[in-house]
Amino acid sequence: MKDLISGAEALMRSLEYQGVETIFGYPGGSIMPVFDALYDHRDTLNHILVRHEQGAAHAAQGFARSSGEVGVCLVTSGPGATNTITGIADAMIDSTPIVVIAGQVGTAFLGTDAFQEVDLVGITQPITKWSYQIRRAEDVPWAVARAFYIAKSGRPGPVVLDFAKNAQVEKAGYVPTKLDYIRSYVPVPDTDPETVRIAAELINNAERPLVLVGQGVELGNAQQELRNFIEKAGI
Repeated sequence: MKDLISGAEALMRSLEYQGVETIFGYPGGSIMPVFDALYDHRDTLNHILVRHEQGAAHAAQGFARSSGEVGVCLVTSGPGATNTITGIADAMIDSTPIVVIAGQVGTAFLGTDAFQEVDLVGITQPITKWSYQIRRAEDVPWAVARAFYIAKSGRPGPVVLDFAKNAQVEKAGYVPTKLDYIRSYVPVPDTDPETVRIAAELINNAERPLVLVGQGVELGNAQQELRNFIEKAGI
């Protein structure tokens, strides 16, 4: 029989299982059970306290860009969560893999205008690769595994996990989980040969071709392919 642990503890173990060592965050009421669990993992999870939640999101971005790993930030609900919006949108535009974990009021209070309740999933859906609300402790390992897989696969980007307070304190069995496939998610779509043919024709017929190179070449490790293309096309 599996040992029963709190959702907050399951989050800590799931983050460790994903290889996380550094977290940027700022505590608050709706995420306090997670910070309590974090104290018991202080030897393996290094929490860097920021002075504002926006700073946590941007710090997670900088960490991701410099390390090549997924950046993680931990904030509370309401204004704590909404303060991360600029960083989340920036990560989406800049293809930076981060996972934002935000506290939320208990599921029994959702939709009641409870203290510091905001619809974080609704707010962040247009500016994330995936935004999900964890309502049950048993869903924590699955949600974290899915979040990290989506954040770092294909074109990298931000993922938001909205963590209801009741799910943080409820207890459930824990099973380490990793994902490398989601049926409805295609991180690298198939290339359309006809589209490539049309692009090649436009390039070959161009009188003064110009290559405008973006950071996607670096993120995709396609530097040599870019050099080969420029040399072959004589640009």
